[in-house]
Amino acid sequence: MSFIHRTVLLHEAVDALNIRADGIYVDGTFGRGGHSRLILSKLGPNGRLIAFDKDPYAIAEAQTIADPRFTIVHDGFASLAASLDALNVTAIDGVLLDLGVSSPQLDDGSRGFSFRFDAPLDMRMDTTRGITAADWLNSADEKDIAEVIRDYGEERFAKQVAAAIVAGRSERPLSTTGELAALVARAVRTREPGQDPATRTFQAVRIFVNRELEELALILPQALARLGTGGRLSVIAFHSLEDRIVKRFMQDQSKHDLPDRLPIRAADIPPPPLRVIGKPVRAQADEVAANPRARSAILRIAEKAAT
Repeated sequence: MSFIHRTVLLHEAVDALNIRADGIYVDGTFGRGGHSRLILSKLGPNGRLIAFDKDPYAIAEAQTIADPRFTIVHDGFASLAASLDALNVTAIDGVLLDLGVSSPQLDDGSRGFSFRFDAPLDMRMDTTRGITAADWLNSADEKDIAEVIRDYGEERFAKQVAAAIVAGRSERPLSTTGELAALVARAVRTREPGQDPATRTFQAVRIFVNRELEELALILPQALARLGTGGRLSVIAFHSLEDRIVKRFMQDQSKHDLPDRLPIRAADIPPPPLRVIGKPVRAQADEVAANPRARSAILRIAEKAAT
């Protein structure tokens, strides 16, 4: 089936790369190719774009792009360094990351990402490998389930939800999104207006199953190491957990961590590896009106300094 995907902050994120016609760029999250296609439109004949995605449906979409300047890698962006080595690419001019789950993944009930559909409880971005959400929830310790829901979902009723999951699976193994949502609804006593009780638990399990935060922490230093001088890092985050990782990385890499009162002249101190570019960018009102999922998006940009 075909599902509509509206690329969030499309022009802002690509413009942030400050694209050179002959440059080499990485789209770490191909999705349905919105950012990739715009990057390709700005490249000259000697430019190159390397895109990554875990999702087999995204890979199928990428394979419809018949462009010799374009390469798709069926893997998560945490494999950046190894994949670039395999492609004999030593340095790149920009990396774009559009984090989180995509609209087609949410809107395709069969993927198990959403509580809006009663479907197999899968939640894997890459359906060809890894453990499903159902497999993990049916086998994990109650304490581990509670920690994941608390840490990745910021759910204050995490202990109650974990206890409900363990009690429910003792009667019958969890197998569908509807079963999980029903268990959560009974355990979560109050919720913010307009938010389903299962929202935070589904987010937490999805992040854990796909190792989203771990992979984000892995890609950022790899991207910095591979960027050439003046190369740009353009990252769109959709919730506070991933944005916090991006923000801290950019802040840490854009300042010196030197002891006070060192007898060193300012002119002798090399610049920090990164320079933060501008303020964080958010979607404009017209984009949010057309695509409510853009409301929480935040774009951060940094540039590799001369070494």
